[in-house]
Amino acid sequence: MAATETASTDHSSLIVRLSSALRQPASPDTIHVIGHRNPDTDAICSAIGYAAFLRDVRGMKAEAACCGELSVRTNWVLQTAGVPGPKLLLDVRPTAASICRRDVFTASPHQTFLSVYRMMMDHNFRSIPIVDDEGRLLGMPAIQELAQLFLPAQTNDKTDAANREVRSSLLNIVNALDGILGGASADLETIQDFVLVVAASSLETTRKRTQQFPANLLVMITGDRPEIHELAIEMNARCLIITGKFKANSSILSRAAQQGVAIIYSPYDTASTSQLLRFSRPIGEALTHEFLSFGSRTPLREIVPAAQHSSQPLFPVVDEESHKLLGVFSKSDLLDLPRMKLVLVDHNEFAQAVAGADEAEIIEVIDHHRLSGNLRTKEPIRFINEPVGSTSTIVGIMYRMREAAPDKSTAICLCAGIISDTLHLTSPTTTSTDKEILEWLSGIGGIDSAQFVKDFFAAGSMLREQTPDRALESDRKVFEENGWHISISQIEELGLDEFWKREAELQGALQSLLAKHNLHFACLMVTDITRHHSVLLVAGDQRVIDAIDYPQAKEHVYDMAGVVSRKKQLFPYMSHVVTKLAAP
Repeated sequence: MAATETASTDHSSLIVRLSSALRQPASPDTIHVIGHRNPDTDAICSAIGYAAFLRDVRGMKAEAACCGELSVRTNWVLQTAGVPGPKLLLDVRPTAASICRRDVFTASPHQTFLSVYRMMMDHNFRSIPIVDDEGRLLGMPAIQELAQLFLPAQTNDKTDAANREVRSSLLNIVNALDGILGGASADLETIQDFVLVVAASSLETTRKRTQQFPANLLVMITGDRPEIHELAIEMNARCLIITGKFKANSSILSRAAQQGVAIIYSPYDTASTSQLLRFSRPIGEALTHEFLSFGSRTPLREIVPAAQHSSQPLFPVVDEESHKLLGVFSKSDLLDLPRMKLVLVDHNEFAQAVAGADEAEIIEVIDHHRLSGNLRTKEPIRFINEPVGSTSTIVGIMYRMREAAPDKSTAICLCAGIISDTLHLTSPTTTSTDKEILEWLSGIGGIDSAQFVKDFFAAGSMLREQTPDRALESDRKVFEENGWHISISQIEELGLDEFWKREAELQGALQSLLAKHNLHFACLMVTDITRHHSVLLVAGDQRVIDAIDYPQAKEHVYDMAGVVSRKKQLFPYMSHVVTKLAAP
């Protein structure tokens, strides 16, 4: 709803026109209320105030945010009000971190192939992340990869030798077999290479076969065959596994203990035991780095094509610095992409909004500037645009409409927004509504607005305390008119002494700004709030400069007596200037 009334709109008429716009059900998702880039005090304070309104009055989960550095004066306001700074959001485009599931089952590299496989089968996982003790991602084995290990390879001399080799530990073997350690043995947890020999042949054939391998690597597997049990002790094998729930006699147990031969009882038959043994090795021993992962800040527009062309069932998301696993997502998670919910305050176009706002879900727009730009939404939204002096005024009105009031801290912030944007009700943008709301909020905040004004503007000089580049960015807006890309920065000072001291540096910073942002024209309006007087420093296309008809104080500097408002005075003037010129 865009207002068309004049600046003298009174408070009662605003209540009538806005009342129907405030009945929206609460959303379970966090809504970020955020002002424009290079935020001024009104952008910050109206975001804080409206987020509080959404929480306190409408019961919504809302949080104030900003997309730029706070000025010295804005920080002073927050400190005075006892309010924490808003959340910093420099980019709201969906990223890997925003789509991944955080409650992730993981496995340790020390777990066996079998335990990992069983975990995946029990939970119907197609893949599972393997992480170290610090949470760093090591690998992403998939169910089909593990399943292939259960399929016997075609036998030849090479594969037969390979199939005999297992890198594991005695403890892993016991766990994989659901077995029982029948004889004491040291180094149960030591990972080592074992050679498996299934004693299914005669005693002599088994003897010849086992003699081919080092005894300290030998694992002999047999059932109820006492002669093979004796052979294992005779050869001083590393381990004897007795299958089918059979037991060794006491003599074998005694000699095994003396010679350090481990005895493990398996409840399975010999064939099953042999197969399970191959999956007792730690999963970390077979991990590869051939998997696709994404850093937490990777934009979704880069993720989608990469994931679509991958056969990988699950994609891990890792922290770029620590490489720790944050979560995982599958291709199905890309079908309904999440979008951050935003309320835009103190602006109404994407050119001034936080980066990625065009990919977010815009819930509402609360503003007091002209309508411009390319703001489009997929669904109807609440759009409140009122010709008052500040967005903080509109937030105050909305509290009044609900017969509610902000808390003291929020009221102080809203006062600051009004005072800042209207130069304490002296700007030509000021309306009777601004005066009424400021008086009401001052009472709630317990402040003397006249003293507050003095303290606020004395809180810091942007020109004295910041570099020229940062001073220009502190409150800068970009406009497009008739094909011309124009940047207008504004700084409010107690006097112009600091400007004249740094004029040359500021001129250089304007020139850099032109090149950096591909602008046609850039200017800085420095307003002396004590005299209601401004000077305008300009740079850019000479055709625009030549068309400026304000008195020239010196080269590239114009004297603008009585001009204090960028919105109401300077921008309309510059718009008129470039409209008369041919498109660049």
